[in-house]
Amino acid sequence: MKLSENFTLQELCKSSTATRLNIDNIPNDDEIVENLKCVATNILQPIRDKFGVPFTPNSGYRSPTLNEAIKGSSKSQHCAGEAVDVEVPTIDNLVLAHWIAINLNFDQLILEYYIKGEPKSGWVHVSCLNEGNRKEVLTYDGKMYQKGFLT
Repeated sequence: MKLSENFTLQELCKSSTATRLNIDNIPNDDEIVENLKCVATNILQPIRDKFGVPFTPNSGYRSPTLNEAIKGSSKSQHCAGEAVDVEVPTIDNLVLAHWIAINLNFDQLILEYYIKGEPKSGWVHVSCLNEGNRKEVLTYDGKMYQKGFLT
């Protein structure tokens, strides 16, 4: 099922952990699928259109079983189909995060595990709601969250 011009439901549900543990990670809830369409349309597709580089999200939807298996937060927006973790080949994750912060309507944007001077370190977590996005920008180093980006 296509969620946007370049992204499918399969891509947003793909998980090597789910495959390895034989976990069904395809949502059977229409609301979750609609949330994934929102993320694909408002976050992923604009990134693809801007940078022109094909990519697949590192992590999108997480079923309750998968989320438990990876010890994810029970409040994770991934479980509602509202969030993705993304890296784009050839683009510094800090540059990607800044572009999203300036150009897209998102709920939460977290530059995770990024190390200054190492463009491929970490990843960008970004979520999107159908309405009421907070535009919260954070950095996470594995120990604590900080508002904004490290410079």
